[in-house]
Amino acid sequence: MDTVVKISGLVKSYKELTAVNDLSLEIKEGEVFGLLGPNGSGKSTTINCMLSLLDFNKGEIELFGKPMSPTAYDIKKNIGVIMQNVAVFYELTVYENIDYFCGLYITDKAERKKCVEDAIKFSGLEDFTKFRPKKLSGGLLRRLNIACGIAHKPKLIILDEPTVAVDPQSRNKILEGITELNKQGATVIYTSHYMEEVEQICSRIAIIDKGKKIAEGTKEELKKMVKNTETISILACEMEESLLTEINALPHVLESAYEDKKLTVHFSGGKHNLLRVLDCLQKHDVSFGRVYSELPTLNDVFLELTGTALRDQEG
Repeated sequence: MDTVVKISGLVKSYKELTAVNDLSLEIKEGEVFGLLGPNGSGKSTTINCMLSLLDFNKGEIELFGKPMSPTAYDIKKNIGVIMQNVAVFYELTVYENIDYFCGLYITDKAERKKCVEDAIKFSGLEDFTKFRPKKLSGGLLRRLNIACGIAHKPKLIILDEPTVAVDPQSRNKILEGITELNKQGATVIYTSHYMEEVEQICSRIAIIDKGKKIAEGTKEELKKMVKNTETISILACEMEESLLTEINALPHVLESAYEDKKLTVHFSGGKHNLLRVLDCLQKHDVSFGRVYSELPTLNDVFLELTGTALRDQEG
């Protein structure tokens, strides 16, 4: 696969603040690449440098194998950008908005008309083409924003939290759309504070914090980086404190807790952990109700690596 984005040793400083610190990323053609980080970690600065909207102090940025610059219009025509803040013209209709943004890249009227119609159908906006943005719901407005950004059929699509504050139906529509764009050949860079979205659509993920890349890989590779590989919870059990000590002595136990008739045991590695815990309870004739085992999530990875739960970072 060809390299679509190559960032080498990127440094961007604002006086005494270093927003991006020696960051290197390589994104291959056809990937849906998740770019994650706490608020203020340098995600937006990295994207703005990538698009030549910001100067930077050190480093190199290549898109599609060519150096990126403010005047690299041959590169920019292959990029679609959908930022968190909706950017449309409220005086224009849905159709006119999409036609305007598409027209920035495609001048042939027949070709542009086809692209606009494709974008409308793709975004599910067929019944709203004559509406102005003020009459659209939040979810439909997000879909319009995406339609404006992808109507010219870019090869690289950058989406910065496109599902913020939208209803579940619109969120599913947007995620399905991103997956379809990727199937059609687009490479996608995706930022979000919703970990379930990232797990659903991203083929590879980088986590940055304080301007530095602290982890990169597939979701499976990232989950192997955390100490807590399994959490077992057992409800409605009555047990003595001495039994908790025995459970703590089981193989691979990181820590355990018993509170409000709920036993929680965290493990690091190991197999058949649940069976060992249940055997221990049965041996002591402890009755129990619901039992469930949870594997680590991306949010667990994020929390352990950055000290902040990503779901708490929204907004």
